[in-house]
Amino acid sequence: MAQLAFISDRNRERYLKIVRPIAKFLGRAGVHPNILSMTGLVLSAAAGLFFSQGSFFWAAWIVVLAGICDTLDGQIARENNKRSNFGAFFDSTLDRYGDMFFFIGLAYFFSGGKTFFLFQVVETKTGPSPWTVLVIILAIAGSFMVSYTRARAEGLGVECKEGVMQRPERITLLVIGSLLGTVPVVGILLLKLTLIVLAVTSNLTAIYRIFFIRNSLQTENPAK
Repeated sequence: MAQLAFISDRNRERYLKIVRPIAKFLGRAGVHPNILSMTGLVLSAAAGLFFSQGSFFWAAWIVVLAGICDTLDGQIARENNKRSNFGAFFDSTLDRYGDMFFFIGLAYFFSGGKTFFLFQVVETKTGPSPWTVLVIILAIAGSFMVSYTRARAEGLGVECKEGVMQRPERITLLVIGSLLGTVPVVGILLLKLTLIVLAVTSNLTAIYRIFFIRNSLQTENPAK
């Protein structure tokens, strides 16, 4: 599993080539990385709102913008020597809240939640789907456990970036599924299948990391 790549290194580099000039411009303009982290959180909340109303197309693109902000804050911190332990902690914490907003919005929609404020379900309607909500809960658990296992491992002195479904991969899969959700007739089914894949692969990644960390610690301390 560690050798598999949902997003290839070449595609990552292509993406960074697009983002770096923007990061340099914002860095010269004096934009602090934490501002972009907060902007990403606000966009994530907005995406969750659109998810909750069934507007998957616009939710997907807002998720993309939130992801760009998440990349830019790190790029600016590195290129302008603004890296700090608190900045890394702050960014990671907001990322978890951002993920939660996405899934809460989807859970609201698939639980049959009504429209509110001035929003309307502009793309599709569906009845309550308890099993889909259960899948979303499993996806939340998997996403959080992937991040937790890495953080806990680093606390024990083990670097752990193993597995397929890290955050960039999860966000990419969510965007793809959201756009597929706009396909007439079969869109909702495709989105549900995407959520199943996300729930299964994120939890498998977390489980894989548990065994990887165990083996790493046993290698360092064979007597134990």
